[in-house]
This record gives sequence, C-alpha cells and structure tokens, in this order.
Amino acid sequence: MGLFQWTERPAQVLQSGGVIGPDERLPWPQTGLMGIQHVIAMFGATVLAPILMGFDPNVAVLMSGIGTLIFFLITGGKVPSYLGSSFAFIGVVIAATAYAGKGPNANIGVALGGIIACGLVYTLVGVVVHLVGTGWIERFMPPVVTGAVVAVIGLNLAGIPIKNMAANNFEAWMQALTFVCVALVAVFTSGMLQRLLILVGLIIASLLYALLTNGMGLGKPIDVSGIANAAWFGLPQFHAPVFEANALLLIVPVVIILVAENLGHIKAVTAMTGKNLDQYMGRAFIGDGVATMVSGAAGGTGVTTYAENIGVMAATRIYSTAVFLVAALLAVLLGFSPKFGALIQAIPLPVMGGVSIVVFGLIAIAGAKIWVDNRVDFSQNKNLIVAAITLILGTGEFTLKFGDFALGGIGTATFGAIVLYAALNRGK
Repeated sequence: MGLFQWTERPAQVLQSGGVIGPDERLPWPQTGLMGIQHVIAMFGATVLAPILMGFDPNVAVLMSGIGTLIFFLITGGKVPSYLGSSFAFIGVVIAATAYAGKGPNANIGVALGGIIACGLVYTLVGVVVHLVGTGWIERFMPPVVTGAVVAVIGLNLAGIPIKNMAANNFEAWMQALTFVCVALVAVFTSGMLQRLLILVGLIIASLLYALLTNGMGLGKPIDVSGIANAAWFGLPQFHAPVFEANALLLIVPVVIILVAENLGHIKAVTAMTGKNLDQYMGRAFIGDGVATMVSGAAGGTGVTTYAENIGVMAATRIYSTAVFLVAALLAVLLGFSPKFGALIQAIPLPVMGGVSIVVFGLIAIAGAKIWVDNRVDFSQNKNLIVAAITLILGTGEFTLKFGDFALGGIGTATFGAIVLYAALNRGK
C-alpha cells in the first residue's frame, strides 16, 4: 500500500442512529451539527495556546482547519481526529523567543522555524513507522500502558478548568451549573439532542449565565461589543519563519511529546470504536507532521491530535471522519472571519470551564475503558505499579529537564510507562 495512496473503500455508509463508525456518517445536516460541536470543543485550547505564545489566534484556528484537512487526506479518511494548537510548544517557544507574555511575539519567526523543523522530524518518524510497521509499538505499549497514557491525557488537563477558569465563588458555581446542564442533556434527552450534549449544554449554561449576570448583576456580564465591532471577513496576520540553530535545538525535541499524544489518540479511538487503527499509525504521524510544517510556514502554532475531541467522540459515540471534514472546513471559515471568532470568544470562561471538566473527564474514562475491554489484570504487580506511577506522574505534572528542554506531564508519564513496563516485564 503506497504511502499517500487513498485506500480503496466504499463511500461512507449512511446511518441514522446508534454507534457511528469512522467509515459511516449521519445525514449531512446532523453531520454539520456534530462538526460545529467539535469546533467548539477544540476552540478554547486552540485559541489559548497562540495567545500564550504571542501568536495570532485567527491564524491558529485557520491552520487547525487546514491541518485537519491535510491529516484527513494523508490518512485516507480512516482516522477520526481534529488537529489543534499543541500546548507542548508553549514552554520552548517562550524560551526560544524570550517572549514577555503580553502582546504579539516580536521574535515569532524564530519560533516558526523551530516548529517547521519539529514537523519535519515528526514526518520522518511517521515514514519509519509506516515502513517498519507497528509490531514494536504493541510490545512496548500493551493495554496497561496505553490505558494509563490515555487516562493521563485527561487527568493532566484537569487543573486548567479547576484552577484557571473560575476566578471567584460565583464562577465556580457556574462551572458546576454547566456540567450539570451537560449531564442532564446526556441522561434525560434522546436522539440528536442527546448526541449534541456538549453543544446544547453549553448553550443552556450560557443563557443562564447571561440571565444571572447581564440580567441580575451577580457576576461579570457577557461582553458582546467584540462581536459587534469585529468584521465579518478579514485576513489574519501571517508571518514568515526564520531558522536559528539555538531555537531548533530547543523546539525540535517536542516531537517526542507529539508522538506520545498521537499514539495515545489512536489507541483511544481504537478502544472506543473496536476497530484497530494501528495500520494507519505511520500515516497519522506523517499527517500531523506535515500539518505542523504547513502551520509553521504561515505563522501558526504546531498542531496535534486533540484530546478534547476524543471526549466529544466518547460522549456522542460518533466517530465518523466526515464530521471532522466538516469541522475542518468550518475552522477555515472561522479563520477568515473575526466576527465568528469573537462570538466563540464571548462564551463565558466559567461555562467553557464547566464543559472542559466534562470533556477532560471523558478522556480519562476512555483510558479506563481500555483496561476494562482488554481485561488488564491488576492482581499482577507489574500492571499495578505501571498504572499507579503513570497516573501520578501525568496528573502531578512530573517534569524532567534535559538542558533547556523540559519533558513534563504527559511526556514523562508516557515514556515513563513504556520504560517501566519494559523493565518490569523483562524476561517474562
């Protein structure tokens, strides 16, 4: 099978309900609504990452859409995934550019050069995986390891909504009200309404927030002035890359984390769908690597498969790649529309925090599902120790530094789990 050959497959099978597999789809109107839900799920993090690095958020959103289209084409439409801004680049980009943390990054070109180089190395890793196969992955990453890694992806993100998305007691209560809204929609509705639980819960919670703040003055009101003042269409601010050796040495090692994230994503989707996607692992790495290079060439952040969208898939049981095709096209439109970007950014932060609690929790549960489905035996000490240490390393953001490069959280948990399992399983 050629590297970029579109695999032979029938057109996606049209379904009206139940679990929707990667090669199936709902009617296009429903597929469009699901695409909107995935765009909303990725939007907060995809916008936040460039802001923290001094990049243009509109470029990041645009390139996330283009990157997802690239990923879709290279994987032959077989792997359900959305590519959004990777948080793994934040620390090294700030270090490489000496960014002060406010306003546009004056040295963005240097960061972009490093991002492109990282994408190139990532692509080469994907080529090797595609040619050699994934048998070695199975040996080094059995279900006890992959389940722990996927769970850690969700647990590692838990602190973001809990610590950073509620500034006071009222906003904390709004987070609680939001995840209760999502839970009520998930349990007490049916059909398409139930499948749109994240989107519907978010809308209900936003309306309640507006009633309590704009209407009753109990908290910070929703500011719609940004929506009114933003243009419907406009070009984002593109930038050209600059290649400097010091920046390359700092940024390229991020490829380790990107591989770990993508590997965990595919394992999670495999567990949820019951369809083994390991044969597309190399293509997925290549797609992510090429998308990262294209993004960096235009002034965008490095991209990665998004954990937020795993959570949405777990909640809706819709894994159709057609949904991500729609989501990518919507993101491209958003990238050229400051008004739509302003609309999404007007969603109250506590409401986004409440939704994030649900989504990140669902990611963690997807990891536990890998253990259950594969009947991981925790009476064996090697399994118990690997899972226990991995969860704490990732959740506690355990960090190891190699010169100026820091491997923390998901990275240390992933590679710690692999190395620890190999050591404990030696000779067995």
